[in-house]
Amino acid sequence: MSGAAETISVASPADFHVHLRQGELAKVVTPHVRQGGFSLAYVMPNLKPPITNTEQALLYRAQLQAIDPAVEYLMTLYLSPELTPEEIRKAAAAGITGVKSYPRGVTTNSEGGIESYDAYDAVFAAMEETGMVLNLHGEVPSVAETNICVLNAEPAFLPHLRKLHAKFPKLRIVLEHATTRAAVECVKSLGDTVACTITAHHLALTVDDWAGQSWNFCKPVAKYPDDRMALQEVVREGHPRFFLGSDSAPHPFQAKATASPTHACAAGLYTSPVLLPLVAHLLESFGALDKLEGFVSTHGRAFYGRRASASDRRVVLRRVSSKVVGIEGYGAGPTHVVPFWAGKAIGWELVEEREQEA
Repeated sequence: MSGAAETISVASPADFHVHLRQGELAKVVTPHVRQGGFSLAYVMPNLKPPITNTEQALLYRAQLQAIDPAVEYLMTLYLSPELTPEEIRKAAAAGITGVKSYPRGVTTNSEGGIESYDAYDAVFAAMEETGMVLNLHGEVPSVAETNICVLNAEPAFLPHLRKLHAKFPKLRIVLEHATTRAAVECVKSLGDTVACTITAHHLALTVDDWAGQSWNFCKPVAKYPDDRMALQEVVREGHPRFFLGSDSAPHPFQAKATASPTHACAAGLYTSPVLLPLVAHLLESFGALDKLEGFVSTHGRAFYGRRASASDRRVVLRRVSSKVVGIEGYGAGPTHVVPFWAGKAIGWELVEEREQEA
């Protein structure tokens, strides 16, 4: 692919961190995985109630498959006190891929999150034994007495990551949605069993973009320009342990657009419908377009042992001069969602399969 190529072909894009919600909202947003160019979705478990056992995960997967059977859904469990080594072995045997850890109260539906990892040593040992992946939301809760807030909660979490890796060196761990240079440097310093996802929106945003703008507000929040530069640099480097996890998180329009004196706006950005063109657009903006396939497919698939086969579909992107993301969104009423980047132009679009075959 040359720097001025008019089309790009990408093998089996895979999103290794996505929220597909439940009920009527899931029916609206699940088809957007494929609409955004992706054929694999690594699905988060923070529903209401959260997915804490094998039966719930399998039922949730069946519900998603009923909405769009063309996507491969990799399922996760929510790390909670009910989770046992026996349940881990059962989940692994049933094809459940990972366990997601949420520190208590740091993001959407994390009220049941953990406060200490020490109690889960037996669970982590079983995960190491069975090959399941530990997915870490890498923040600690805000505590005024120790000067911890949303801007430094990620660096404050990194000692936990180092300790877990030292104690369970064969356990595959993914630090999710990194936002800081400290997180990038930490992951790079650790062994091959530790990887890191990066979102599209954290490649674009800094703190100035979400201060006062609910449509750019997510958790973890975007940080300083130097932190964004570190994320861009590691993508441009093509580091094999850093790959896309969109953290695409749809919220109803009203919850996202408004705050009140007693209630904050919803935290989360919805990127699924425009994901692959958006990632191409952003990577091109900082000179990393040639790393697109590694970032959105090869690296993550290799880490998770889900390599694309020669027969898998390749997705084709075509350069466009100015394609604006619509502000009208999708769904209606309580399922009305509007994507990130609405009202802005993207320089790439997906080529429909029928056009590729013509």
